[in-house]
Amino acid sequence: MQKVVPDPSPLARPYFDGCRKGQLLLQRCQSCDTAQFYPRVVCSHCGASTLQWTPASGRGFVASFTIVRRAVSQAYDAPYVLALIDLAEGPRMMSQVIDVDIDTMTVGIEVSVAFEAWSDEIDMPVFRPV
Repeated sequence: MQKVVPDPSPLARPYFDGCRKGQLLLQRCQSCDTAQFYPRVVCSHCGASTLQWTPASGRGFVASFTIVRRAVSQAYDAPYVLALIDLAEGPRMMSQVIDVDIDTMTVGIEVSVAFEAWSDEIDMPVFRPV
């Protein structure tokens, strides 16, 4: 079985191209300097359409998490940690935390981005403890 992979829209294509190159990209508004995730056509803070893709630090903190003990298919190795990550740039994103002992996983740990190939065309951001 294969993992479910996104089919990037033209709007999200730069994000996934960045992931493929090992770089986490966020949209940043040129009017108010706010970073946002997920990709949109306007700034979620000020409504301007002056958005530019910029590299993110890839660092953040776990805001919340759950341990998935029963995967949706055999393509996913369970158990695994699914978390909300507060990125250093401000946005919050959902991702998997890897290389962590699920028995000692806690809210607030500092993480940094890594990338895993989910298919021949799509790499997905995952995070590991710093």
